[in-house]
Amino acid sequence: MKKIIRFFKESFAELKKVTWPSREEVASSTKVVLVSVILIALALGLVDFLIFTGIDLLF
Repeated sequence: MKKIIRFFKESFAELKKVTWPSREEVASSTKVVLVSVILIALALGLVDFLIFTGIDLLF
């Protein structure tokens, strides 16, 4: 039981050392991720469409 209590005490001590990002940094990073995901999804959708169109033309 002492090991569990020590684990949680040390965990909380480590969490106090963490430099947490500001709300603005999180919002900015989230926007970058969303735009990246949308662009990649569009690119993959276009490639998928072109491949299936090419296959339909061949057969």
